[in-house]
Amino acid sequence: MKTIQTFGAIGALLLAAQVQASEKLHYVILVNNGKQAGEQTVERGDDGVTRVHFIFKDNGRGPELDEQIRYAADGTIAQYDVKGASTFGAPVDEHFKRDGNKASWHSTSETGSTDAAGSAMYVPLNSSLEFASAAISAIAGRADGKLPLLPAGTLTQTKVDEIDVTRDGKHQRVQLLALTGQGLTPNFAWATTGKSPRLFAFVVPGYMVAIEDGWQANGALLTEHQTAAEAKLLKDMAAHLEHPLSGLTVIRNARVFDSEKAVLGPASDVYVLRGKITQVLPTGSPSQGVDNEIDAGGRVLLPGLFDLHGHVNRWGGGLNIAAGVTTTRDMGNDNTQMQLMLDEIAAGRLLSPQIVPAGFIEGESPFSARNGFVIKNLAEAKNAVDWYADHGYPQLKVYNSFPKEILAETIAYAHSRGMRVSGHIPVFLRAQDAVEDGYDEIQHINQVLLNFLVAPDTDTRTLERFRLPAEKVADLDFDSKPVQDFIAFLVAHHTDIDPTLTTFDFIRQRDGQVSQAYAAIADHMPIDFQRGLKVGSMNIPDDATAARYEKSYQKMIEFVGRMYKAGIPIVAGTDALEGFTLQRELELYVQAGITPAQALQIATLNGARYSRTLDQRGTITPGKQADLILVDGDPTTNIADIRKVALVITQGKWMSPTEIYGALGIKPFVDKVPAVTATAKH
Repeated sequence: MKTIQTFGAIGALLLAAQVQASEKLHYVILVNNGKQAGEQTVERGDDGVTRVHFIFKDNGRGPELDEQIRYAADGTIAQYDVKGASTFGAPVDEHFKRDGNKASWHSTSETGSTDAAGSAMYVPLNSSLEFASAAISAIAGRADGKLPLLPAGTLTQTKVDEIDVTRDGKHQRVQLLALTGQGLTPNFAWATTGKSPRLFAFVVPGYMVAIEDGWQANGALLTEHQTAAEAKLLKDMAAHLEHPLSGLTVIRNARVFDSEKAVLGPASDVYVLRGKITQVLPTGSPSQGVDNEIDAGGRVLLPGLFDLHGHVNRWGGGLNIAAGVTTTRDMGNDNTQMQLMLDEIAAGRLLSPQIVPAGFIEGESPFSARNGFVIKNLAEAKNAVDWYADHGYPQLKVYNSFPKEILAETIAYAHSRGMRVSGHIPVFLRAQDAVEDGYDEIQHINQVLLNFLVAPDTDTRTLERFRLPAEKVADLDFDSKPVQDFIAFLVAHHTDIDPTLTTFDFIRQRDGQVSQAYAAIADHMPIDFQRGLKVGSMNIPDDATAARYEKSYQKMIEFVGRMYKAGIPIVAGTDALEGFTLQRELELYVQAGITPAQALQIATLNGARYSRTLDQRGTITPGKQADLILVDGDPTTNIADIRKVALVITQGKWMSPTEIYGALGIKPFVDKVPAVTATAKH
């Protein structure tokens, strides 16, 4: 579900630009292979109003905004008005005004006011590529490199690189800035230099480049330098938060979860040496030569959790690790970026779970997602399969625009190369068609239930793939013969389902209500994150629509429980915010009638089985990798306790979620952290 809102604090921060030196400026937004997916025009009028038109459409969705802004003498926003539509079509209508020391704002999701003495920049909930550049310019005039924010917070800016770019023989100096204080990780922007810098380009390596029109040829150079600059920061972060676990370590007095039987066993001592489990013995068994001791204090010891639907980025690893996710199956990424991350993880330079990559393959169309390979015919599809197989990808993911005429042959070829095949359901097909053509797995509950909702001409590359389930699942009779026949069909074909229920919480969220997907963690998050949790995504105009969409969502949850009880394997994936989304996903499985212990089994044993890593992970068994998490409470009886991860061991290192969350500005979920103590050998 990668959208333009990914780049900043829930759609508020990163995409921005203020024009100081020209009356009109045009930016183009390019995705992966250089295809234009959006643009922004900024005009400074003689009336002192800056007018911005912004549009970004990728993968059949995206925002369209029109802003009017007045700037104060210090470069901060004095008045802000925006109207338009959000990524999934919700109306955007937001306004801010500062009158002296009084600042007030209102939008479809919040209303507020505060006393604001001194310089401070308002942070819009929905913005174009305009806010960050305004902030860049305002910070340039401040000696401390910091800018107070409204409603709260402080933005800090640091230069991390500076290079020359060229255009038609002309040179321009630009600087890469890291902005911190909004969102959970640094945000990066390329700016002009001099006394009045403004945004020059915004780059997400492996995904997109937004750049001043005419300078597009410099996109690769900017990406290369930004990738290198981020690598250094990421390496430093990993060195600070990852702690090598040298020698023989014993985890004493831990209640070990048996993921094969989905039961909690007796207190045990678990021994770890060079990243592998060597023994699991009754607590108190004699031992010799132990170098490190961890007193579990009766905590639950689980195999590391699996997220089988991630879209991994280099900055999200800390959130996954802190939540106990030690393996992520990446379900679609830029191939070059993925190879870089795999190399960085192997070299110990990146704080990250282990990654199992799925190769992304899409067909050419105006709606194409630009990850991986975008193909036009069977020969190109086979070439893509060969590339993925040769690079060790165990799975292929097919996407919305893939040509249905070559689907069966492509799947058969991928199977011949030893790969599993899954994905969205290609346009103008139903889920049953894709399984008949050879799918081993289906991504997303909406793609499953669209089986009953689409007509032969329904274009599921558009927002219809979200609107139809929201409108019509409420009326589906799950006990009807067509539905029961389909469930039996999936069972007979041994098809597993990756429902990502939490991702679809947005279909029932109204503006101003806290997203139920993250309500349990909201109080632990920074204020800008909390504001974003109240911004709705779908166009829900009235109470009747809200009630209908709520009923549809509840039935989606119910259907997952029905599939599980029928014997259809379920795998736990997120396709959204790292770590926290998986925790909520397991709660929804319990709501669907799956027991907490079975939900944990899905996130451990099933995760390993369907990522083809069961020989290495997924159970606490001697000889397997020591991917282990200690949890306060008992998540086998209260699944909410899965948020109380106290310690993580993976890749021969131990990590403290409390320490990681502290580095990200998140209030920890565990009060007492188990100590890792060096022990004198006997």
